[in-house]
Amino acid sequence: MHHTLTTLLFAIGLGCSTPLLAGDSGVTDTEILIGSSAVLSGPLGPQTTEYTVGSGLYFNAVNAAGGVHGRRIVYKPLDDGFDVKRTVDNTRKLLLEDKVFLLYNSTGTANTAAVLPLLTENKTITFGPVTGAATFRDNFNRYLFNVRASYAAEAQRIVQQQLQLGITQVAVVYQDDGFGNALMGEIKRAADARQLVIPTFVKIDPKQPDFDAAAAAILKAQPQAVVLGTAGLTFTAFVKALNATTARPVVYGFSVVSTDVLNHELGAAARGIVLAQIMPSLRNGSVAVVQEYLRLLKAKDPQAQASSSQFEGFIHAKLLVEGLRRGGKNLSTESFIKGLETGGDISFGKFVSHYSPANHIGSSYVELAILDSAGQLRY
Repeated sequence: MHHTLTTLLFAIGLGCSTPLLAGDSGVTDTEILIGSSAVLSGPLGPQTTEYTVGSGLYFNAVNAAGGVHGRRIVYKPLDDGFDVKRTVDNTRKLLLEDKVFLLYNSTGTANTAAVLPLLTENKTITFGPVTGAATFRDNFNRYLFNVRASYAAEAQRIVQQQLQLGITQVAVVYQDDGFGNALMGEIKRAADARQLVIPTFVKIDPKQPDFDAAAAAILKAQPQAVVLGTAGLTFTAFVKALNATTARPVVYGFSVVSTDVLNHELGAAARGIVLAQIMPSLRNGSVAVVQEYLRLLKAKDPQAQASSSQFEGFIHAKLLVEGLRRGGKNLSTESFIKGLETGGDISFGKFVSHYSPANHIGSSYVELAILDSAGQLRY
């Protein structure tokens, strides 16, 4: 993993710290420079790194085939450790020093909110941020293109299934930051809309987490199901603490939870966890994009194991490249925006991403899947 990531992270010559002109930066006759401030360390690091690896897999394939209109894609992700200040610093560097064409696949709700004004001011696109927060969909911004379905759509599907199964006693455990509060808020709104009363909300301090106390609160509440508003190692640490008690609720999570991390950290204890999914199933070999990902992955490393997080990065990259192609040979910020807004839907099986001059929401595809005895998602 470290070798793979190292090949993606490379130095770019610094430019002057002056404001950008829309469409003038990051594009030469031979290259398109894109940047990302991503969580490559800390509790979410193992998962977000997989997004980066999946993106690089597709970008490398495009470059090997001649690039986009003869330009190779140069991909520069910077680690922010899920720290908002570092996200802002990274973004300023990418914009003002490295002079990237756009920001791609950056991570986090609070992080995206912190840098979006800067990106908008500089008329620079941010494409496919890894967040499903409603604010980035309800408040239209022509420089922001979402890819993944919203947390609201995921929460609605989770609550809908719970009620269909007769689950009416639900608790929510969430990390107390912008990310966790966004997930918690969407579950509460979805439950309120269906008149499902959730009496128990347990928050975890992401900087000083007390997983035993959170698990004890769930044991006391005795819910049939618990929805976790967290991801990465925070998710698995809570599940370990919960399993040390006698409480056995059904555990639900959002799509940002990595099955690879669950299997690695929990082993057999991950079985039965239900996750919202916003990408096609890797087990559905009839979907062309699944075939393409698996083929490129095996060509790179015959021993490599498919990863749902890698696959999400792969699809984000594939959508971005389609936007770059639609932007034409004279690529600019304006041609990229116009190409995506007027070029029609982009479909990968049931996954459909749609953009228009009034709508940059992207996809609304959500399904639920359960981790089976083999540690695979069964839709």
